[in-house]
Amino acid sequence: MCEKNHVMETDSPQNDETGVLNETIQQILLRARQEVAKVIIGQHQVVDQCLIAIFTGQHILLEGVPGIGKTLLVRTLARVLDSEFSRIQFTPDLMPSDIVGTRVFDLRENSFRLVKGPVFTSFLLADEINRAPAKTQSALLQAMQERSVTIDGETHRLPDSFTVFATQNPAEYEGTYPLPEAQKDRFLLRIEMDYPTAEEERALAASLLSGQSPELILERGAVKAVLAEAEIVRMRAAMETVRVSQDLLNYAVEIVRQSRMQDSILVGAGPRATQALLLSSRARAALEERDYVIPDDIRMMAAAVLGHRIVLRPEYEIEGVTLREAVEKILEAVPVPR
Repeated sequence: MCEKNHVMETDSPQNDETGVLNETIQQILLRARQEVAKVIIGQHQVVDQCLIAIFTGQHILLEGVPGIGKTLLVRTLARVLDSEFSRIQFTPDLMPSDIVGTRVFDLRENSFRLVKGPVFTSFLLADEINRAPAKTQSALLQAMQERSVTIDGETHRLPDSFTVFATQNPAEYEGTYPLPEAQKDRFLLRIEMDYPTAEEERALAASLLSGQSPELILERGAVKAVLAEAEIVRMRAAMETVRVSQDLLNYAVEIVRQSRMQDSILVGAGPRATQALLLSSRARAALEERDYVIPDDIRMMAAAVLGHRIVLRPEYEIEGVTLREAVEKILEAVPVPR
C-alpha cells in the first residue's frame, strides 16, 4: 500500500535569490520547531533529531510502538518544510517495482511509458520497513545512497531533498525480516520515539475532546511552511559553516574506534559512523544557536548514531545489556577533550 500527496501552503516562503541568507540558521530551525509543536505534543528531542538528519541530507530510522505519532510527525515535517510526502506500507508481498515504479505498455501510444513509484518524492515514509523481504528492502538502497533509481536499465534522479523515514515496531518481530547491516548503515540516526509523559498525554486527550486534535490542526492548515523545499539544500550547505576543532574531530574518531574494542560488542561501527557523528553534531550545534561544536554535541548524538551500527554479543544480550548501556561504556572509555 502507498499513499501520496503534495504538501502545499499558499503562504509558504518565496524562493528568492537570497533564500535562507535572509535569516540565520538558528532562526529558521527555531521557527520549524515552533510549527511542529503545534501538532506534535512533546517529543522535543525526537523533533530535533529529525531536523538534524534532514538538514544534513541523511535518512532516519524511526522506532516506536503503533499509535505514537510517527506518521503524523513526518507529515508535519513535510508541511513545515513545504515538501512532497509519500507513504509506503511495507508488507511481505510488496515488490521492488511497487516502490520504484515500472514501465507499462500504452495501447493508445503503442509504446511503453514510465509509471513512477512513490519513491519519487521528497519525504518518503517507509512504514514498518522490516515487514518486507530483503529483495524489496534493497530497492531503497540505491535511492538512499545515490538519490536515484534504475528502472529497465535507465537511471532516474530523485529530488535533492529526498529523505527516507523508515519506521520499525520495537516490540513486535513476528513475521518481520531484520534489516541488513548495509542498509542500517545508510541511516544517519536511529531515533527512539517513546511514550508521552503523563502531562503530555493529558494534553493530547484534552485536545481531542475540544475538537483540536493534532490531525485536525494539520488538516486545517494551521501549520505554516518556514522554508521552501528548494532551499533545504542551501540550508545543508549553510551547516558547513559550523566549525569542528581538530581535538573534537579526533574525539569523534576515537569514540567510533572504541566501539570495536568493547568486550560486549561483537561488531563495531564502521567509518561511516564517524562521518555521521560529525555531521549530526554540527547540526546539533546549529540547533543550540552555536557556530561551533562542543563535546556535549558529540556525546548527545552518540547513541542515535551508534545504536543501529553496533551488534552486541549474545551472552551480553542474555545478561540484559542494552545498546544504550554499551554506548555509555564507549563514552566513558574515551577522555573528553578540554
